[in-house]
Amino acid sequence: MSTRGDTRWRSFVQTETGSAALLLAAVVVALLWANIDLHSYEAVWGARFTIGFDAHHLSLDLHEWVNSGLMSLFFFVVGLEARREFDMGELRDRRWVLLSVVAGLGSMVVPALIYVLINAGHDSVHGWGTAMSTDTAFALGILAVFRSRLPASLRAFMLSISVVDDLVALLVIAVFYSDEVHVPALLVALGALLVIAVLRWVGVRGGGYCAVLSVVVWGALHEAGVDPVVTGLAVGALVLAYPAPRGDLERASRLFRRFREQPTPELQRSAARGLASAISPNERLEQRFLPWVSFGIVPLFALANAGIELSGARLADAFTSPITLGILCGCVAGKIVGIVGSMAGSQVLSGGRLRPNVGWGSVTTAGAIAGAAFTVSLLIAALAFEGEELDQARIGILATLLGSFAASWAVSGVIGLLPAARRARALLGSSDPLTDLAVAVDERHDRVRGPEDAAVTLVEYGDFECPYCGRAEAVVRDLLGSETDVRYVWRHLPLADVHPNAQFAAEASEAAARQGAFWAMHDLLLERQDELSERDLSRHAQELGLDVDMFRGDLDQHRGARRVAEDVDSADLSGVSGTPTFFINGRRHHGAYDIAALTRAVDQARRRVLANRTEAE
Repeated sequence: MSTRGDTRWRSFVQTETGSAALLLAAVVVALLWANIDLHSYEAVWGARFTIGFDAHHLSLDLHEWVNSGLMSLFFFVVGLEARREFDMGELRDRRWVLLSVVAGLGSMVVPALIYVLINAGHDSVHGWGTAMSTDTAFALGILAVFRSRLPASLRAFMLSISVVDDLVALLVIAVFYSDEVHVPALLVALGALLVIAVLRWVGVRGGGYCAVLSVVVWGALHEAGVDPVVTGLAVGALVLAYPAPRGDLERASRLFRRFREQPTPELQRSAARGLASAISPNERLEQRFLPWVSFGIVPLFALANAGIELSGARLADAFTSPITLGILCGCVAGKIVGIVGSMAGSQVLSGGRLRPNVGWGSVTTAGAIAGAAFTVSLLIAALAFEGEELDQARIGILATLLGSFAASWAVSGVIGLLPAARRARALLGSSDPLTDLAVAVDERHDRVRGPEDAAVTLVEYGDFECPYCGRAEAVVRDLLGSETDVRYVWRHLPLADVHPNAQFAAEASEAAARQGAFWAMHDLLLERQDELSERDLSRHAQELGLDVDMFRGDLDQHRGARRVAEDVDSADLSGVSGTPTFFINGRRHHGAYDIAALTRAVDQARRRVLANRTEAE
């Protein structure tokens, strides 16, 4: 395969769209397998595997190992991402946490009620739990498919609802669909989980103890008669997330330099530990487990659970069955009604204090996406039904994937037909977004390029010797050249521990600013990053037509040092530790900083401003 083909493949695999596509492929394979040779399908997943010895052992079939064992890792990753949103993302606004809980509960209660209404008078009414849960993997996959139509902040909204959904669904399993609960074993599980929480709270590092205690929690819950997949979600939610502290990064740089000077195994291990400890454990663990979960465990779960023998008669029976219809109607219609209704009710009852940070069009789309049921619904269906009823439930669950996708396509398509101003308001709403930039832009103090009344302000914390800042400069120029309502702000963050000339170059730009040539020097320094010595800087000043003696005097007296230090202090207050770091209208930009990514982020910020202006008028 060509290099270009390899790059395309890696790009595909790294996206949620790729994960959802693989999950869908696993569903198709399971259906084909079950309809070609149902006996072999059931034989494979019914094979028993035992661990332990003598009286102390655990024996489960392969289907149970996948559902209760491997899927714990899936919920662990969900817990990690939810905690990151809580610590660093949209959920830092605790009102949003409360609203997410209300919306999550509404998105479960209404579908369950619809299922109960359709199944009233039938023995199948006890399976109401199958209509409650949203599948996180499929929901995020559908969201990725329509992401060009929807705001990026909708992802955090979907994730927060999914976490509430998963927690409540797992509680429903424990209370309504588990055998008799063995209290002593349950207390052991809670005790082990409490130990993990305490060790995390006091700052004990190392994953070994957490892994061992997590296995204890899992085993104790299994012995207690409670589905142990909740272990992953609980443990993941305890793992802290935070931006890399600049002190830790500087320490990692020192350790790496020592290894570079003397490449011994001991210093290699020390440097590796230093590099790892600079990143929050939340991000390290998600990076380690996410590929295995997305491209291994979740598709394997689909393969183990989606195998249903289909025929025209079976499908006809299913879609006249109250079980199938209850699940399909409950998920596809009930999720929309539950999410929109609960959030609208919260806004009214709170006098507007609790309102979504996205528009009502996005909220409605989120309800449509949330109609995708799979993972937890299949778990509950396997506990609530058997035989023909189980097949009907599985058909209903699979049908929700098509129903959810169609509803999401329809809702987002209708929103796309609205005029620009109304579309922006429908997608983004009018609530004030969270601000990550601790020190607001001041035209009198900051280095600003662009119109003062621009709708979008792009702030970059940069280092003149940083090669990534050099690459980003071309992107910023393209962006400013193509946009008329964007202003650009440069703030200094010289990383002196890795770039020895960065501080001097920053002071040189401030010396040029004293002669009205900051931006000319800024552009030249980023263009010639390998020419930042004192002699080079003097030559640059002469080339720009500056008073070289005055320029050198300012450098010798470090007159720009205070101004640079103020920018560094503001970076620390905003949690910035590396370069380049961008803020767009006060919100930190995460991810790529190529022209396409920055243009999308700027366009979304502009649409939010447009929506707010439209409401004000």
